[in-house]
Amino acid sequence: MHPVVAEVTERIIERSRDTRADYLARIEEARRSGPGRAKLSCANFAHAFAASPDGDKVRMRDPTAPNIAIVTAYNDMLSAHQPFERFPDIIRAAAHKAHATAQVAGGVPAMCDGVTQGRPGMELSLFSRDVIAMSTAVALTHDAFDAALLLGVCDKIVPGLVIGGLAFGHLPVIFVPAGPMTSGISNKEKAHVRALYAEGKVTREELLDSEMKSYHGPGTCTFYGTANSNQMMMEMTGLHLPGSAFITPNTPLRDALTAAAPRRAVEIAQGTNAYAPMGEVVNEKSLVNAIAGLMATGGSTNHTLHILAMARAAGVILTWQDFDDLSRVTPLLARVYPNGSEDVNAFHAAGGMAFIIRQLLDAGLAHDDVTTVAGGGLRRYQTEPFLEDGRLVWREGPAVSLNRELLRPVDDPFQSEGGLRLLEGGLGRAVIKTSAVKPEHLRVEAPAIVFDDQDEVIAAFKRGELDRDFICVVRFQGPKANGMPELHSLTPTLSVLLDRGHKVALVTDGRMSGASGKVSAAIHVTPEAVDGGPLAFVRDGDVISLDAHAGTLEIKVEPAELRSRTAAGRPPPGRGYGRELFGWMRQAAGRADEGASVLFEAAA
Repeated sequence: MHPVVAEVTERIIERSRDTRADYLARIEEARRSGPGRAKLSCANFAHAFAASPDGDKVRMRDPTAPNIAIVTAYNDMLSAHQPFERFPDIIRAAAHKAHATAQVAGGVPAMCDGVTQGRPGMELSLFSRDVIAMSTAVALTHDAFDAALLLGVCDKIVPGLVIGGLAFGHLPVIFVPAGPMTSGISNKEKAHVRALYAEGKVTREELLDSEMKSYHGPGTCTFYGTANSNQMMMEMTGLHLPGSAFITPNTPLRDALTAAAPRRAVEIAQGTNAYAPMGEVVNEKSLVNAIAGLMATGGSTNHTLHILAMARAAGVILTWQDFDDLSRVTPLLARVYPNGSEDVNAFHAAGGMAFIIRQLLDAGLAHDDVTTVAGGGLRRYQTEPFLEDGRLVWREGPAVSLNRELLRPVDDPFQSEGGLRLLEGGLGRAVIKTSAVKPEHLRVEAPAIVFDDQDEVIAAFKRGELDRDFICVVRFQGPKANGMPELHSLTPTLSVLLDRGHKVALVTDGRMSGASGKVSAAIHVTPEAVDGGPLAFVRDGDVISLDAHAGTLEIKVEPAELRSRTAAGRPPPGRGYGRELFGWMRQAAGRADEGASVLFEAAA
């Protein structure tokens, strides 16, 4: 192992010793209590299977026949999840062939951040992760299952399913993805039209035509944002079947992988020699692997929140310093849009996750000695699935990149460090995505222009007030203030100003989309403004320095003077669109550097 990776891993193990031991004891108690159906009274049992086909009822009376829970995030508005409509029937049929049964235990909500960007619904987005976790627990708490298949792809859905699944960590759990949509128009063309629209140079109809040629069919959006970073993460943690992340929907190979999931769930159920409970698959080493994959691929900044929360659900305490230390030694091996010009389909064709995992393992940047749902260690995931005469097989993935403009080896990376960095200084702590930003834009010092809402920024741009060097401060966007919405709507506006030659950067206690890039953005600033963080005291004209190279975020105002100012007043909370129902979550939300969750007490 690389010495820094080894040191960070040991640091995490030691920091998490008590919380991890408590978690493992809890799932061991659940395991020792025996299979769920054996504990059901006859009336409970009859209720659980009343609507099942007669053949399933016969199987379910056999205590050796496993019953598999399906928790699905299906809806047909979210393109990435629309393919899940077909999955339960595929899973049931495959389970029957394995002398098992499968039931849809429950559904979880799945909102599309692409639909809610810049809309009131975005204020519910982050908290939907914790709602999904609780919904998963509700589904599995029927306690009639021997394993679970979790169907999810997108931004908050996979992290929420992970958190909920870990509450039942004695069960084997396999994540079943749907895959990306086929490629539409080039990302470069899409970004160009968006920039033209921001400047008023194309009509809304022209913009809509461009967007619909990009997002055009079933499957995940093909840029490398949070949804596709989720898929990378499930491979790196060993919760997918190997190589299943980026196979397109409604194809024979995708259906074969879906059918393989229940078969494998039966093989790793309790009582078998291959028993692989989720609580052992997700541990300190597999979480380090997830972070290594995030850094090597230039993945989404949202995972500096989600991985913290997922780890906490497994009794593991991670910090942003862990991310930063791993990023400093993990080279950037992939440039996928918005970090490059090609999409995830091209990434997969060039070697994809099999190549990335091989490179990280060979360089000692990831742990092989982990439990996975596929059996064996992480080396199993440097293989790719294929169909041979209709039979699903795995072969060794590419040992060399098939497109070096997109994918490179450790000894010739795009940059020597990973795609994310920690910033610290007089304005607090923040993270920045460096993989999509040109080196000359990673250090910006300029006067602040302060806003309390992203709509104010766009309005000021349209009035011609932002044609200059400045740091765009957007505050009161943290989890306690308004649910920490993504501010992706600012990307086209700030990109236009950057293209005009201005020095521009964003500083906010909110989030940016996993698809954001180009403009330096210090995000997730902690403590947030509503908690009395330094952002609440910043005024127009204060000089701010953002330096991703040095890892600093400073304000050129003496600390005593800054604190002598009156803090800015918190804007009133938004009304309508369901936001009133989430008021308790805003009050209970944890800090961004602890995962911004309502589900856990603050880590010591």
